[in-house]
Amino acid sequence: MSLSTWLGLLAICCLGAMSPGPSLAMVVRHTLGGGRDKGIVCAWAHSIGIGIYALVTLLGLAAVLKKAPLVFNGIAIIGALYLAWMGIQALRSKGGMQAKFAAGEATDTLTAARDGIAISLFNPKIMLFFLALFSQFVMVADSITAKALIIFTPLVVDGLWYTLIALLLSHSSVLPKLREKAGLIDKLSGVVLILLAIRVMYTL
Repeated sequence: MSLSTWLGLLAICCLGAMSPGPSLAMVVRHTLGGGRDKGIVCAWAHSIGIGIYALVTLLGLAAVLKKAPLVFNGIAIIGALYLAWMGIQALRSKGGMQAKFAAGEATDTLTAARDGIAISLFNPKIMLFFLALFSQFVMVADSITAKALIIFTPLVVDGLWYTLIALLLSHSSVLPKLREKAGLIDKLSGVVLILLAIRVMYTL
């Protein structure tokens, strides 16, 4: 893989990671609920899901899914239902994350990791991203090094981006202000997740 090709891959991965959506909302929620450490756990768990998609695309399974619409649609429906469930949970959250802080209850590491990897694996938008844009780079992965770059570039970019988000949000001058608006953030996160679920179902 040439340097220019890798830079193209890097640029697409950066744009994909920086695109606002449910992944960002999830990292924000766990940073508010458990602080910097839980936000970072959620970020890297999410990046593992991204790495799994990269590996699947590299192995050619993405092409198989594309040729099997029933399998693809089934995965998309499961993903949409999961996104809707998380959205409803966020909307039903009483008092938002602020209430959890008041009660001394923090988001635990396992939940942060579970939600991080789930939001990437069950988000059809990410699946479509890899099918539509990422596969072109797989074609030029003609060595072990190139194949490793195909997998680890999106994984590392995603993890670093959301780690940066968690670090910024957990800063002493930022986090208190966000905590005051935690209930609103929960509600907005819920709406975003439900709208994405509806969009996925509508486009099937």
